[in-house]
Amino acid sequence: MSTIVIRNLSDQLVDLVRDRILAGEVPVDQAIRQDALASELGVSKIPLREALTRLEQEGLVRSQANRGFFVRPLGADEAEEVYALRLKLEPEAAALASVRATEQEQSLAISTLEALDSVTGHDGAGVGAFNRAFHLALIRPAGQSITTQLLERLHVLSDRYVRKHLEPLGRDERANEEHAELLRHWLARDKKAVAKSMQAHIKKTITDLRRQLASNAD
Repeated sequence: MSTIVIRNLSDQLVDLVRDRILAGEVPVDQAIRQDALASELGVSKIPLREALTRLEQEGLVRSQANRGFFVRPLGADEAEEVYALRLKLEPEAAALASVRATEQEQSLAISTLEALDSVTGHDGAGVGAFNRAFHLALIRPAGQSITTQLLERLHVLSDRYVRKHLEPLGRDERANEEHAELLRHWLARDKKAVAKSMQAHIKKTITDLRRQLASNAD
């Protein structure tokens, strides 16, 4: 029984710290203050360190000897790799899911997009998480567990880039229109249209990000 409690605490800590990183609440350019964070979360440093180690495996943080853990900065190379992998996996996974989805899974996709629309424009709060949830709702019904696990991890890494992508004025409205079109095809179980829309959606995002990240590097 105690093992289950420890595992649940570890999982909760991973989720809590991950959410803070993805929301931009943890500075990129300084070591994570483990004492202060552990105290704030009401845990000891041992489970927190375990959570940070798991987040390092996810690619969100990096460790430096004698310096601790740091949030990994956004980078053009990482964005290219993450979105290239999504392009290879996500269009076909979503297309397959569209023909396998149950009515309950279709209802979940609809309600998730509604939730995403409702938080759009609120200074990015919650947008990344709901964007991730919407995309995964279009993928999971495919029943491909390995592909889904890979895409879940890729979407975690994409989350901060989504927030970056939505910074320019009007970008969130365009994303919402693309999501709505994608959902229409998905609910109609039109595999070809789903794959085409998903591919176009991902390509537009990485094209925009290339310009944004390049301008930041200048």
